Amino acid sequence: MDTEAQHTERDRSSSPSPTAPAHAGEPDTEGSQERSRSVFASFVAWLPGGRLTLGALLTAGVLLLLTTFVVQPFEIPSGSMEPTLRNGDRILVNKLAYRFGSEPQRGDAVVFDGSGYFGDADYVKRVAGVGGDRVVCCDRRGRITVNGQAVDEPYLYPGDKPSTVPFDVVVPDGTLFVLGDHRSDSSDSRDHLGSPGGGMIPVDDVIGRADWLVWPLDRWASLERPDAYARVPDPGGAHG
Repeated sequence: MDTEAQHTERDRSSSPSPTAPAHAGEPDTEGSQERSRSVFASFVAWLPGGRLTLGALLTAGVLLLLTTFVVQPFEIPSGSMEPTLRNGDRILVNKLAYRFGSEPQRGDAVVFDGSGYFGDADYVKRVAGVGGDRVVCCDRRGRITVNGQAVDEPYLYPGDKPSTVPFDVVVPDGTLFVLGDHRSDSSDSRDHLGSPGGGMIPVDDVIGRADWLVWPLDRWASLERPDAYARVPDPGGAHG
């Protein structure tokens, strides 16, 4: 028996032909990749500007997703939040700050849609009271109190009083009582106490938290929550 010939013949039959077509039912991955590259190349060639235009479109798409869901730039339109934020400053608003169950906290600088409450525009103010809080102006030393606890506000505009307008409000659940840092130049919850909603801003209308001051560059800063409200008790523990 010619064993060597048999082995040689068997080896030949077991070796796939380089030109043999794919077996039925097996994906032609190489052909699919070639077709995908061909379609992509045709699309790039069709675009005016080719790859440069494609890169610009992808960049614009990423920026759109970021500004829609993550972070959004805003320009400060007035001096109502001085000295923290000046007219013309640019800030970045964290739109994820109050997602996934988080809520605005006292002291946060928030951007909100004021339509139907303050006016058809976006506003930036500081949260002075959250749902259930009793906010009063003012104690014997001229400070506002929240749930009976006086609040020393180091961010106030120099020379401003916490408020020249007396008020005594209980913030409904799901809303916020907001004030500008430049109290004598701010239209805020105090000015809308007699309006529909009583000057309160629904939490659902909050766009996000002002977290970064990015322009002008010499004023770049991270906007931290001040500790002015750290000693304020929960509404159930109010005193005074």
